[in-house]
Amino acid sequence: MQIWVGLGNPGEKYALHRHNVGFMAVDAIAEVHGFSSETKKFRGLVREGRIGRHKVLLLKPQTYMNESGGSVRAALDFFKLGPEALTVFHDELDLAPMKIKVKQGGGVAGHNGLRSIDKHLGRDFRRIRIGIGHPGSKDRVTGHVLGNYAKSEIEPLTGLIGAIAAEAERLAEGDDVRFMNDVALRCQP
Repeated sequence: MQIWVGLGNPGEKYALHRHNVGFMAVDAIAEVHGFSSETKKFRGLVREGRIGRHKVLLLKPQTYMNESGGSVRAALDFFKLGPEALTVFHDELDLAPMKIKVKQGGGVAGHNGLRSIDKHLGRDFRRIRIGIGHPGSKDRVTGHVLGNYAKSEIEPLTGLIGAIAAEAERLAEGDDVRFMNDVALRCQP
């Protein structure tokens, strides 16, 4: 069993925020791979299914970003799993828009969702960093992160999210390098 968490904020008004790209990724994975309907569990919304031969639980914490760790911890504890079973999809300021990087462990880089998970579990979990780019100055970060994607970004975003979902079996297999390469190939113009 693997637990894949998409980070975001609950509620319709946040749906297209850059900070919610983690929710977007796990929703697309669920649709492409025919996961169950959403149910409420672990202070979040969960969907269960298989990706290839791997059983995966998708979790979208409904606690708001700053408290995501409690929801994630509850799911891992329920299944008696450690951080090695965890993959977290999240927005990344320090990565160009529409780019992805897979990283094992590391710091939180000011990301409140990662900070909360780190507080509950430590840092040793896999992250799928989805680039949203930096707005240029520190005082514009909050508005950028909590702002909607621009209309011009929707088509590339849809392509990226679709590529992440289509290549999810590479992640389930633990082939992070091939996952990143195959997503990049799918997103070429």
